[in-house]
Amino acid sequence: MEQETYKIMEYGKIREMLAARAGSLLGKERAEKLEPSSDFDEVSEWMTETAEAVAVIQVTTPPLGGIFDIRPFLKKVKMGAVLDLDEIMNIMSTLYAMRSVKRFFRDLELEVPTLKEWARGIEILGQLERLLDNTVDEHGAIREDASVELRRIRRELHTSQAHIKERIASILHNSEYQKYFQDAIVTVRDERYVIPVKQEYRSRFPGIVHDQSATGSTLFIEPMAVVELNNDVKQLTLAEQQEIQRILRHLSAEINKNGAILQDNCEILADIDFAFAKAKLAEDMDACRPELNQDGRTELRQARHPLIAKDKVVPIDIRIGENYRMLLITGPNTGGKTVSMKTFGLMVLMAQSGCYLPTAPDSVISVYQNIYADIGDEQSIEQSLSTFSAHMTHIVSILKKVESDDLLLLDELGAGTDPEEGAALAMAILEKLLQVGATTVATTHYSELKTFAYTRDGIENACVEFDVKTLRPTYRLLIGMPGASNAFAISRRLGLSESLILRAQQLVKADHAQFEHVINELENEKMMYEQRNADIKERQQRVTELELKVEKTKEELAKRKGDLIRKAREQSAAMVRRTRRESEAIIKELKEQFDDQGIKKRQQAIQDARAKLNEAFEKARPGIMAQKGVGKAVNLKHIAPGDIVYVKKLDQKGTVLEVQGKELTVQIGGLHTKVKASACRFLEHAPKEKSSASAVRTPSSSARRQSNAFMQKTQTIGREIDIRGMMVDEAEVVVGKFLDDAVMAGLSQVLIIHGKGTGALRKGIQQYLKHHPSVVHYQFADITEGGTGATVVDLK
Repeated sequence: MEQETYKIMEYGKIREMLAARAGSLLGKERAEKLEPSSDFDEVSEWMTETAEAVAVIQVTTPPLGGIFDIRPFLKKVKMGAVLDLDEIMNIMSTLYAMRSVKRFFRDLELEVPTLKEWARGIEILGQLERLLDNTVDEHGAIREDASVELRRIRRELHTSQAHIKERIASILHNSEYQKYFQDAIVTVRDERYVIPVKQEYRSRFPGIVHDQSATGSTLFIEPMAVVELNNDVKQLTLAEQQEIQRILRHLSAEINKNGAILQDNCEILADIDFAFAKAKLAEDMDACRPELNQDGRTELRQARHPLIAKDKVVPIDIRIGENYRMLLITGPNTGGKTVSMKTFGLMVLMAQSGCYLPTAPDSVISVYQNIYADIGDEQSIEQSLSTFSAHMTHIVSILKKVESDDLLLLDELGAGTDPEEGAALAMAILEKLLQVGATTVATTHYSELKTFAYTRDGIENACVEFDVKTLRPTYRLLIGMPGASNAFAISRRLGLSESLILRAQQLVKADHAQFEHVINELENEKMMYEQRNADIKERQQRVTELELKVEKTKEELAKRKGDLIRKAREQSAAMVRRTRRESEAIIKELKEQFDDQGIKKRQQAIQDARAKLNEAFEKARPGIMAQKGVGKAVNLKHIAPGDIVYVKKLDQKGTVLEVQGKELTVQIGGLHTKVKASACRFLEHAPKEKSSASAVRTPSSSARRQSNAFMQKTQTIGREIDIRGMMVDEAEVVVGKFLDDAVMAGLSQVLIIHGKGTGALRKGIQQYLKHHPSVVHYQFADITEGGTGATVVDLK
């Protein structure tokens, strides 16, 4: 096909749209090099590939991420070069993508034989994958166990670095040198550990100066005691780099061994990615699969130009190739003739590239051997050619090559010269093309050609619709009638005097005037019948949809009614059974704990029972802390010790111990705190004591009351406590009480939040924990729980 045709039809923009939807450079390369095919079997095969990809994306998303163009890397290792870690990471990612794509299509239940056949052709290199995965971690760094030698070097390197840090730490803590240091820290200069020393003490501190501060007041000195150790670290670092380079060389050699397989796999991934790029374009355009044929028959219904926004484009219907092989489009300028022609041409190029078309379903399109287009102003200053000459030169070259299975698109045929001569030339060219039998779409302004189309078999008139009342084109393509010039109507609406219009009409030949009148009548009648047919079709469709909707609604209501009743019965029965089982289990465990003399078993029973109660409590209703408007305002006249309140700032409920003016002393678990009454919400009064007559209880009822109080306490104790802002003595008392409560509650680990600050509170508390009898071990918290600002404590 002519490259000029691609340019005129703006086919390059279709390539760009496909490339934008490809997920990898391999797929984008396929899109950028795409060219339509004239082979019917090949076009059919491409269309089938697109159809399979469309079927897949309607159900799921294929794993096409992580595919890199590794062909340059394969070429690099083939020449004996060594890949770096980033390049190896790209190869690892592509290997993983190969495996994912193969597994995806293996497990896919859809019938997509072409795509599955491609996926089966991907050869998985498991040994190479394992080698790369065992050598390079997910962050792109060489693993510690990549080789025995590397493990040894890094172990010695870590040991040497630790010795340096220990030696420097002893120097930093040496009271003799304390006043020499600007800061008691260790830093690195030129990959060597150094200490910042004040300038005035340079001569008193033995070592090698590596750097100084911007002001010159601080020197970064490497102590003589660690020079040899730093030298060892430097040598080990060089050895580590050499070993890493050896490992990379080995990996590059292994990749080179499998270069041919990787190359073939990349080609398959490119084909799959490009097929899904066409599917995504079809989805975005709301396009449909056309029916292909080889006999020149094309019928596009509601065709939309792919490069015009869907909400702005006017769909057109195009029919050609069945009763006629030539379509002659007439109509005013800016009426849409050229756009209609370009829409047809671009649709053909897209279909012969294996793309879906933005048309209504069941559209039909032929596969043409060549597409020739002569559209637009081809005037050439360099060649001293006029518009007419440029067009005619191009048409002459086309006439020399055109065959019966080609498609021609000719815009303003015969324009740019004397109207009579231009019309005569246009008719002669059209007669020649009729003899050849090529499919032709031509536009013209010549009235003579309209009559020519009526008098010849194999050619059909068409026009772009024009609304005389609004003087605007509708951009609809009407096949079967020529377009009227509408010159008189337009001139009259624009204000030309009636006398001039009447004189012009007198000058027009009678048969031409009658012809224009007949055309207008035909257009009006056709529009009227089309409107009526559209209304009838719309009403029939609406009635059918309503009937289906009513029937479907009835079925859904009946099914939903049965499902709701059955589900309600099942849930009720399940809830009763579950509640009975949980109650019996909790009662049994509570009874067993009082028969057991072992502390550990009792605590475990308590902890298990507490966990089940909490779980049941959470399932039953949202906790009090989740309620925004819980309780009511505290009334200082009626509040009394023992009442239960909700502390808003702590998001906890507690028991009032003492009322002091407008402040309350509240116990929350093992913590006593003072809060303002306005910061609390009243929940309930303390339970009233029963009369003395009922004060005498059996031992079992007393034990049960103590157990209930104990269970309430174990439920209120939290996993963490915040002592920030306390003095060390005060914090020790609070923490001691908290740890006792945690042990009684059966907790095995708690979190103490002391903050960073000056570190005094942290040191004091950790010193306290060191001697606490219930503490097994303590350490700084994970970074997600506060890091050095909190301590995790393991309890006995």
